[in-house]
Amino acid sequence: MSEPVIAPMADVRRHLADVIDRAHRDEIPTIITRRGRQEAVVIDIEEYQRLRELAERVEDAWLNRLADEAESEGLSGSVSLEEMAAALRSHKA
Repeated sequence: MSEPVIAPMADVRRHLADVIDRAHRDEIPTIITRRGRQEAVVIDIEEYQRLRELAERVEDAWLNRLADEAESEGLSGSVSLEEMAAALRSHKA
């Protein structure tokens, strides 16, 4: 993947078809800014799907590692459902 193009929202609106073509054909993402702040990115759908699958695999591996650690600790390392939910929320934040 090439270095992204950084463009303000107004330019992206005016040239949306070009932004999409650049993402798909040239594999160049566009970072969209609003008031000088980076707000979003346009990437090819296949790249998006690849990144989602990668994130899911990483999350599954992390959860499996947590389960393995908990199993190896036995009851002394057990946590309540509420504690596990809080840990998952804090990890995703």
